[in-house]
Amino acid sequence: MQFIRVVAATLVMMLVMAMVGGAAHALEPVDVNGEVDAIDLLPAVENYSSQGDRIQIQTAPGADGIVRRIEVRSKQPGTNPHWIVFALANTTDEQIDRIVVAPHFRLVGSGLVWPDLGASRLAEITPSQGFQPERQEDDDADVFRVTLDPGSRVTFVAELRTSKLPQLFLWDPDAYKDKVNSLTLYKGIVLGIAGLLALFLTIAFVVKGTAMFPAAAALAWAVLAYLAIDFGFLHKFLAIPPDGDRVWRAGAEAVFSATLLVFLFAYLNLNRWHVRYSVVSALWLVALATLVGLAVINAPVAAGIARISIATLAVVGLLIILLLAFYGYDRAVMLIPTWTLLLGWVAAAGLTIMGHLTNDLVQPALTGGLVLVVMLIGFTVMQHAFAGSAFAPGLMTDTERKALALTGSGDVVWDWDVPADRIYVSPEADQLLGVAPGALDGPASEWLELVHIFDRDRFRTALDAVIDQRRGRVSLDFRIRAADGHYMWLNLKARPVVGSDGEVVRCVGTVSDVTEQKTAEERLLHDAVRDNLTGLPNRELFTDRLEAALVQAKQDGTTKPTVLILDLDRYKQVNDAVGHSVGDSILLTVSRRLSRLMKPRDSVCRIFGDQFGVLLLSEPDPERISAFAESIRRSLRAPIAVADREIFLTASIGVAMYDPQAPVKADELIKDAEIAMYNAKKIGGDRIEIFRAAMRVERPDRSSLEADLRRAIERDELKVLFQPVVRLQDRTIAGFEAIVRWEHPKLGRLPPGEFNAMAEETGLIVDVGLFVLDRTARQLSIWQRLVEVEPPLFGMVNISSRQLLRQDLVQDIKAVMARAGIERGSLKLEVSESLVMENPEYGAQILAQLSDLGVGLAMDGFGTGYSSLSYLQRFPFDMLKIDPSFVKEGERGRPVILRSIIAMAGDLGMEIIADGAEADSDAEELGELGCQFAQGEAFGDPVTAEEARRLIAGPIRLRA
Repeated sequence: MQFIRVVAATLVMMLVMAMVGGAAHALEPVDVNGEVDAIDLLPAVENYSSQGDRIQIQTAPGADGIVRRIEVRSKQPGTNPHWIVFALANTTDEQIDRIVVAPHFRLVGSGLVWPDLGASRLAEITPSQGFQPERQEDDDADVFRVTLDPGSRVTFVAELRTSKLPQLFLWDPDAYKDKVNSLTLYKGIVLGIAGLLALFLTIAFVVKGTAMFPAAAALAWAVLAYLAIDFGFLHKFLAIPPDGDRVWRAGAEAVFSATLLVFLFAYLNLNRWHVRYSVVSALWLVALATLVGLAVINAPVAAGIARISIATLAVVGLLIILLLAFYGYDRAVMLIPTWTLLLGWVAAAGLTIMGHLTNDLVQPALTGGLVLVVMLIGFTVMQHAFAGSAFAPGLMTDTERKALALTGSGDVVWDWDVPADRIYVSPEADQLLGVAPGALDGPASEWLELVHIFDRDRFRTALDAVIDQRRGRVSLDFRIRAADGHYMWLNLKARPVVGSDGEVVRCVGTVSDVTEQKTAEERLLHDAVRDNLTGLPNRELFTDRLEAALVQAKQDGTTKPTVLILDLDRYKQVNDAVGHSVGDSILLTVSRRLSRLMKPRDSVCRIFGDQFGVLLLSEPDPERISAFAESIRRSLRAPIAVADREIFLTASIGVAMYDPQAPVKADELIKDAEIAMYNAKKIGGDRIEIFRAAMRVERPDRSSLEADLRRAIERDELKVLFQPVVRLQDRTIAGFEAIVRWEHPKLGRLPPGEFNAMAEETGLIVDVGLFVLDRTARQLSIWQRLVEVEPPLFGMVNISSRQLLRQDLVQDIKAVMARAGIERGSLKLEVSESLVMENPEYGAQILAQLSDLGVGLAMDGFGTGYSSLSYLQRFPFDMLKIDPSFVKEGERGRPVILRSIIAMAGDLGMEIIADGAEADSDAEELGELGCQFAQGEAFGDPVTAEEARRLIAGPIRLRA
């Protein structure tokens, strides 16, 4: 019966212990003696996880063999912590002091995905007997000091702060102190090397701002920051909580991965190989940058991604390096050993964090290896710098630098030994002139024989001057004869070298070929004052010679310059009939005939087109002047044979004589001769007219006006103004319509109505229209760059029938748009309704080509023509322009017509511009009717390009 009660009591006790999470068996104590400095306690530790804030366990058998039971409560009631239990036995007859050490972070076994980044492991240790273990101050580990009495067996219950305990050792205090001191020394050395390396690479970046230096410096600083965190030096400067290391460690690993990527990209110049490298690197870098922020939220995830990134970067980087090295890229070749070592370090680190390498020396070795990798990267960068001569300029002597610059310039060395009178030139000069090697080496007199006769005196004088003055420089352009007899232009730059006696011993310098430059200068000078077709002087040179003659006339009183301006009659019609090539032949023939009549003092020039000028200085007598003009007229009347035909031309000649009593300027004398020539044309042509003052007040007739219009473009007399087109919705500038004005030198500003018809009849409208198109497109390009709006600003230009029916219209507009670089659809051509109906089939074809080209098309004056509305669907118009007659107030049925036109345009997908809005009320009514754009007096008169630029910045103020 007594036995049954004992068994029942035992079962009840076991049930109670099970309910509180206690263990049902005793521990095996770890024997502690003075012979071992460190004991690994993890194999002897038992782990417990209770359902409350207390735990009951059985202790290890004491010295008397009795197993006792103890209960331990957690430091914070209400929690559910993890516990570990271990027992220690002092088998000696002396008191033993030991320390229990649980490191916060251990790289070994920390894990790749969701790694253990460290934390405070032990909250408190409770013994079954004796004194409470005291916590020792340590930033890197949880350290508790325990004391074991002689022959005692003590069971310890430790409350854990985390579920993981990577390491637990029992250390002899002195041995642990020696270990910490030795590791501190090692860490200090490694940290010092890393700091010096980062500082050195930063200084190298400041000295030489190549991209690879800041990238390498950033990598070195990132490694230094990681080591400071791993070695616990960060706690010396910042108050970091025990769990705060995780955030800093994860951020450091992300920064290390990012700087490693930046270094690889910058060092290999990956952007020069393919844009794909830049895009991938940029996305990768952005992802790593986000990891730094993620580290604050979830440090293990950020660290895991950063570690995977480092491993991936090491493998992918090696493949890229090997690929570029295969193509012979020297930077990649030099980086192979360093990156291979980095890959080995990454592999060792991977084995360590996966728990395959468990030695305590692995983690310090890896930190040292990381510094070694960065050091080799720094050496690789410096190796490239020296191999690529990145620092060579700073190490060169001044003489070496000058020699290198001379070699790079490609100039020929020229050296004159003055006492020996011997000139030496480098072999390139022999090849340049095509002479035998060494043929140019010799006394200076032999050089003078090769120098052009007109340049010998200058060459001799320049050399004598530096010898006599013993200072100065020679900078001389001269011609020298080559082997084939032609002359080349050379430039000599030299300076004297003075000996110890104060005399010039050498004259050294360089010789360079400037033939092309001189030829270009001569060509530019010739083209600037000569006509390209005939070779005669142009108007500028003619005016200059006339001004010189007028100055001479004022000084001596005997010179009497006379100006003759002659214009070929009916040349335009002849040129159109026979073609431009034959027309050019006619002008060449005329220039030769005129040149044969000139005496040495006289000059003939081509003013422009078919107009020529003559400056007569050899004949001061008026009768002889008239006779000379008559000889010109008869000479030009002779038939001109071209191919198998004869062409007859006449000329109208105007004569203006110099009057000493009323001196005039050169431009005024030429203008007087032109006025006389226009009068000759007005009378019927083939005449000679002497200028009279009364001719200035006479209004030119149609023929003279036509002649003026032919030259208006060349004289820059045509001005393009721009009338605003306003968007009615917000009253802002939507575009401009180009309107041409003729600034006539005598009649003032002429509107298009006074010369458009004449230009249309004579064919000049083609040149005028192309001029307006080009100016409008150029201004439109400037406006679109100035103000970026959507849709872009547009420009509208009227097209005449002559232009529309020309086969070259599409190519001309294509060239204009290409030169200006305007937005597609922003150049709009206005075509009248009647113009399209002159030839509907051909018009539809041309308009379709223009639409495909990206040109906007607007039907001008819609509603005033006679065409069938069915044609409107055939033509690719995108805009209708309502005639002003439908816009003005007071017109019968005006709202009904406007509403019908606007509705029809809307159904056809066209925009509407109303032309002729005179007041604010017109604009408001048009807007209410659904009209998108308007122009007219309400929005201002046509303005210049500069005024238009100011208008596009804001809304339009309407006139009342």
